[in-house]
Amino acid sequence: MRPTLVSVIIPNYNYARTIRQCLTAVAAQSYPHIEIVVVDDGSTDESPRIAEEFPVRLIRTANAGVSAARNTGVRHSTGDVLFFLDSDIALRPDAVRRAVDVLESDPRIGFVCGIYDSVPLIDDGAVERYKVLHGHYWRRRTAGEVKAAYFSLGAMPRAAYDRAGPLDESLRDTEDVEYGARLSAVSTVLLDPRIVGRHDDDDRIGILLRKQYRRSVPLVALFGDRDRAGRPQLSDTAYRPKAVAGTGLALAGLAAAPLWPVAGAVAATAGAAVFVAEEWGLLKFLHATAGGRALPLMAGLHTLMTATTGVAALVGAVRWTGSPSFRRRYSNPPATGGAVADV
Repeated sequence: MRPTLVSVIIPNYNYARTIRQCLTAVAAQSYPHIEIVVVDDGSTDESPRIAEEFPVRLIRTANAGVSAARNTGVRHSTGDVLFFLDSDIALRPDAVRRAVDVLESDPRIGFVCGIYDSVPLIDDGAVERYKVLHGHYWRRRTAGEVKAAYFSLGAMPRAAYDRAGPLDESLRDTEDVEYGARLSAVSTVLLDPRIVGRHDDDDRIGILLRKQYRRSVPLVALFGDRDRAGRPQLSDTAYRPKAVAGTGLALAGLAAAPLWPVAGAVAATAGAAVFVAEEWGLLKFLHATAGGRALPLMAGLHTLMTATTGVAALVGAVRWTGSPSFRRRYSNPPATGGAVADV
């Protein structure tokens, strides 16, 4: 019986900063039966040239987004297992082997996701350290069966991809949550904390807030789609619903305090208590890993991100109420296409 061939599919768009580390880590995997397919999504930096330093199949395309790049990578791969990896992640040496072991242990598993390490790939300061620590923590918290397929670091049998269909190329983000909801209706999706990669995350709070808002608004349409068999669960989200509600109550109390001091103070205190109670595990983790001196800043950053999620959810709810096209956002049939050049 021939060994399972794994196709590591890496979309790339201007990741010259990290793609060498990404490919070096793939080349160092303990699992030997690997082919590497890099799909360059119209980069304008040196990343395609760097990729050519490695034994990869490089596919160049016009910029069409990460979903299209991943679909293109699948079409140009030959492995029985598709291991999707973003070009700003460096895998631990045993990551591919662990993914193969999980998939081969149970034919019902259609996707296994990994988690991010608690240490950034490139440390750019406190904001990035908060984001990486939070990303590590909430993925460990939700480990087990989930409804989202995290394509930044995850693997699936080719047969499962064929059954669920390609990624929706109309989505430039939130594509992983939509695909996981679709796939989980026909097979099991797992989040396994033993499959680990070190991620180079954003290091500016403005970028983090904008990305969180942009991703959270449309997801209301997915969470609200009660006709979808694999609809994701709020318990799987990075920012916990009760913490979001507590933050909103606290902010409303502070806003009301000038007119109604007692009621405002009560609401603000109650909201803060709900937030702390819901995020106590995270706060303890941040204290243990980053230290007491860093905790106030990280707690403040987490509060800002949680508040942004709440604002986005409200905006999404308003759009859900008034816009049929918004409610149908995730109802589009997946489409593939686009010209490619095999280098």
